[in-house]
Amino acid sequence: MSKPLSDHDRKKQISVRGLAGVENVAELKLAFNRHLHFTLVKDRNVATKRDYYFALANTVRDHLVGRWIRTQQHYYEKDPKRVYYISLEFYMGRTLQNTMVNLALENACDEAIYQLGLDMEELEDMEEDAGLGNGGLGRLAACFLDSMASLGLAAYGYGIRYEFGIFNQKIVKGWQVEEADDWLRYGNPWEKARPEYMRPVKFYGRTEHTPDGVKWVDTQVVLALPYDTPIPGYRNNIVNTMRLWSAKAPCDFNLKDFNVGGYIQAVLDRNLCENISRVLYPNDNFFEGKELRLKQEYFVVAATLQDIIRRFKASKFGSREIVRTDFAQLPNKVAIQLNDTHPAMAIPELMRVLVDEEKLDWDKAWDVCVRTCAYTNHTVLPEALERWPIDLFQHLLPRHLEIIFEINRRFMQYVASKFPGDNDRLRRMSLIEEGGCKKVNMAHLCIVGSHAVNGVARIHSEILVATLFKDFYELDPHKFQNKTNGITPRRWLVMCNPGLAEVIAERIGEEFVRDLDQLKKLLKFIDDDAFIRDIAKVKQENKLKFAVHLEEHYKVKINPQSMFDFQVKRIHEYKRQLLNCLHMITYYNRIKKEPNKHWTPRTIMVGGKAAPGYHTAKMIIRLITAIGEVVNHDPVIGDRLTHNPMAIPSADLSEQISTAGTEASGTGNMKFMLNGALTIGTMDGANVEMAEEAGENNLFIFGMRVEDVNAMDAGKGYHASEYYNRIPELKQAMDQIAGGFFSHKQPDLFKELVDLLMHHDRFKVFADYEAYIKCQDKVNELYKKPKEWTKMVIHNIAGCGKFSSDRTISQYAREIWGMEPSLEKIPAPDEQLK
Repeated sequence: MSKPLSDHDRKKQISVRGLAGVENVAELKLAFNRHLHFTLVKDRNVATKRDYYFALANTVRDHLVGRWIRTQQHYYEKDPKRVYYISLEFYMGRTLQNTMVNLALENACDEAIYQLGLDMEELEDMEEDAGLGNGGLGRLAACFLDSMASLGLAAYGYGIRYEFGIFNQKIVKGWQVEEADDWLRYGNPWEKARPEYMRPVKFYGRTEHTPDGVKWVDTQVVLALPYDTPIPGYRNNIVNTMRLWSAKAPCDFNLKDFNVGGYIQAVLDRNLCENISRVLYPNDNFFEGKELRLKQEYFVVAATLQDIIRRFKASKFGSREIVRTDFAQLPNKVAIQLNDTHPAMAIPELMRVLVDEEKLDWDKAWDVCVRTCAYTNHTVLPEALERWPIDLFQHLLPRHLEIIFEINRRFMQYVASKFPGDNDRLRRMSLIEEGGCKKVNMAHLCIVGSHAVNGVARIHSEILVATLFKDFYELDPHKFQNKTNGITPRRWLVMCNPGLAEVIAERIGEEFVRDLDQLKKLLKFIDDDAFIRDIAKVKQENKLKFAVHLEEHYKVKINPQSMFDFQVKRIHEYKRQLLNCLHMITYYNRIKKEPNKHWTPRTIMVGGKAAPGYHTAKMIIRLITAIGEVVNHDPVIGDRLTHNPMAIPSADLSEQISTAGTEASGTGNMKFMLNGALTIGTMDGANVEMAEEAGENNLFIFGMRVEDVNAMDAGKGYHASEYYNRIPELKQAMDQIAGGFFSHKQPDLFKELVDLLMHHDRFKVFADYEAYIKCQDKVNELYKKPKEWTKMVIHNIAGCGKFSSDRTISQYAREIWGMEPSLEKIPAPDEQLK
């Protein structure tokens, strides 16, 4: 097996990586040695690989600083409208390579590191992942920051600096085991603490209604300490800011009321309030109504709004003098985007600030609030919707509860005036859900308090207005929009698949990195044998590289000639990893039955984490590992696939098989498509638009559509046993799982999963089984014809233009924020300002 080109050799050939000028390289080497010496206080005799990574990171960061300061000056001078993207999650991953790509430093750094006798890939591998997110929603926020900077928008990402991000996953004896993700252990070279902008955030207490308005008193104060991370645009010299808040106890915390001997305990108790920013809640698409989580949600919002208002009022750069006091102007200068309902408290908090502190009358304040805020919905799953108990609110945020009651009172009056006598509609639309325990419906709060509400793929936005938010749509149809998700082509093509980026650049130039629609030009080469060969060759090299990596690091041997079939996403019943399992078993049974037939070889890889409290998801992982033990007699690789940047470029087949109507959009589907995998999927989420862009005949689409699912629910319902009794291969697979074929030592290990699939499967796995297996047969047939397969791949890559987050963000800017994106470069720090 010939070794593929090393990434170093590959990078040297690539133009999209910036030029390695001699002066540039010399300067980088100098800076590297300077940081090793002065920042890290090491010499080459004692420096470790990690020291070298930090020296390089600091060297690259130096190139950001001038641009960062210059960008903020530029915004001050131009006073543009600013957009604040508030999210409880930012799944940023690694920063080093992304920064080198966006600053066009990659070749120069490569050459400098090479001349210093070091290995760039080894250094890049020392960086910790900033895993401050669970999956799609957090990674979307990260892609959006990249696009907002690349489009010259004055944008800020605001969130929480979790000390512990998403847990690290180990697979032990086939089970998922969680480990704390201590990502800050060695320090983070990309962040800058800003203690001078520390802000107080209040909790608990009570309200007093006085002649000069409402006072919120006897509160407990927590300080929010900001840490800023630079967000460079793609080669436009713009560097925006992501500001993450960390919780800090005030110096007098618990000391006012301590008795003799209580001093030590009072200092130890500081930990309690600093726990707010300790850990990311590891749930994806699931609501866990814990007090600490509501504290996190209010903490980020209260600190951020103080910042927004300070910046709105400030007169000039670096100054805190107040000039702007006319809050009617706020919506012209500020847009706030709520990433799901997690930051919904921004609405009552903005009202509290405007009414209680800035003394606006209610109607003016409400008008400002609605015109400033907009809300993105990310899911229709009922278990994911946030509904906070009123008693918890009363205890933690008493003033905000009063404000929510008042918003609701006025809203109910408005609805009653439009639909007189329709009491059932009032009940359905209220922000307060009656019942055993009264709750605040946060999605309703977001809709009422925002001027725009959007879903994240066309089919998802249609489902929202037809079902979940139907009443609100009938009241205010102009509020509802669609903004189909996208991914940044910098990270998800140039950075993770340099070979493919280069083959594309050779044919159509490099503009596609900024304007992904240019990929359509590849259709001109659909019959060009040389191009077809180049695309197939890059894929084969990526597969070989991945195979070598698995063998070196995990002692797992896979056949690089086999089809690489990937399902990489959070483990969840609605994503139907169980349907994938049934295919694995069925394919295995067919091969056992006719071992001499010419079968298409496959390597099926499933990657993803299960929320620690989600028992069913953990059982699904155990089933996957058990099937692997029988089929391969091999250890299974677990989530290491997810974190492996080589996984996506090496994929041949991408599994996007959620029940129609459950996946809001998906973004992994786009990453695989852009990297030359074909999709097998249902008509769900963004798959629908992917099929539209690439041509439905260029995807392997199967299964029920949303209408079919609805018709089944409205009609006779879903009965698993009908399929079980009718389809022999399905019955055989289920009997094997139930009978201990995959768990000899514990025959009833998967009893619960079998029971789930047979009797209470909300996601109708068996209803799509037959269509799925037939569709997989079609995949196998096409894979035997490499040229036809590759032509289909080219159709897919050429159809990816729509799925750039640059397009998504341009639409948010123009249609929600009232801002105009720009591809203009601002002068670099060493150029004269115009």
